Amino acid sequence: MMKENIFIYSPLFQQYKFSQDHPFNQLRVELTYDLLKKMNALSDDELAAPRMATDEELALVHDKKYIDAVKKAGSGELDPKEALNYGIGTEDTPIFKNMHEASALLVGGTLTAVEQVMEGKAKRALNLGGGLHHGFRGKASGFCIYNDSSVAIKFIQEKYQAKVLYIDTDAHHGDGVQWTFYDDPSVCTLSIHETGRYLFPGTGNVTERGAGQGYGYSFNIPLDAFTEDESWIDAYRQSIREIAAFFKPDVIITQNGADAHFYDPLTHFATTTAIFKEIPKIAQEVADQYCGGKWIAVGGGGYDIWRVVPRAWAMIWLQMKQQTAAGPLPEEWIKRWQPEAPVTLPSVWEDSKDQYKAIPRKLEIEEKNAQTVAKALYPLRQNQGKDRKSLS
Repeated sequence: MMKENIFIYSPLFQQYKFSQDHPFNQLRVELTYDLLKKMNALSDDELAAPRMATDEELALVHDKKYIDAVKKAGSGELDPKEALNYGIGTEDTPIFKNMHEASALLVGGTLTAVEQVMEGKAKRALNLGGGLHHGFRGKASGFCIYNDSSVAIKFIQEKYQAKVLYIDTDAHHGDGVQWTFYDDPSVCTLSIHETGRYLFPGTGNVTERGAGQGYGYSFNIPLDAFTEDESWIDAYRQSIREIAAFFKPDVIITQNGADAHFYDPLTHFATTTAIFKEIPKIAQEVADQYCGGKWIAVGGGGYDIWRVVPRAWAMIWLQMKQQTAAGPLPEEWIKRWQPEAPVTLPSVWEDSKDQYKAIPRKLEIEEKNAQTVAKALYPLRQNQGKDRKSLS
């Protein structure tokens, strides 16, 4: 019997840990899991343990020499100079013990989610341990060693021959996934992110539309720094609906970085939890309309692990279950984690806009973002106009 939703989880996700003070901290998965448990929104029969991705599965995307290098690095056998050639041993992506095993488990978690959905065991699946969208074929980048979404999409192509719409709402451009499928018309990528003018990785311009047969299947919406809720949601709502209508996917994968929030220490947006309520709502509507409900969601960035990520990520699961996130957070959860938190935990799901300073360029930012959306979607709208003329 098909389940509505599956939550992929293991305490072993915590083993993906660069250092004690590194901004990428998988304690946020535990915090989200515990929040859902304490509000009785997650039952044991909705849980599935991740499996380890095999070397063959990793090699769907990653070079075998790179996989071997990651293994050697994790056991202390890789020369530091050679490590730098593979993007590991850097400030962003330091070497840590058993890094291959920890990384392969995150990929395996996303593959577990894929299998649940594509084999009809569940309609929707969530793996918050995944979403490492900066990993490349032969190089680590931006806290990401292996790219679980890219591996999952290749896995879907090979095993299930399905068309995938990949939607990335991390504040950082989803570069690793985009470039993996840049010339592939059976994968459509949409990334809504902060402009690369001030933010890593510096890519994701509107002009990056794909190559060869894949031209026209990559979409980028780089929004201005200090974008607020209304402008962000408007860009998301327009783009996802128009791109889904154009591409008509068989399955949707969403990457749910929670770093667009005004509290995030690494980015420059001025959004609140309002966008994180809207993101999964519209994703689910599109999955229901085009994919028979097939929706795989993964985590991603998010560096205020105490005040932002647990609320933002819990909203994905609550949307899957058609439950509302509103009002006070569970007191039990606050009591459990406040002693460990270096900041005061939020007491409610919603943020108020007076929690951040008024943005002086608000109208200018909104106008620029509207122009960016129009440029990104121009080819679709132009073709729709031609279709309408041919019908008249």
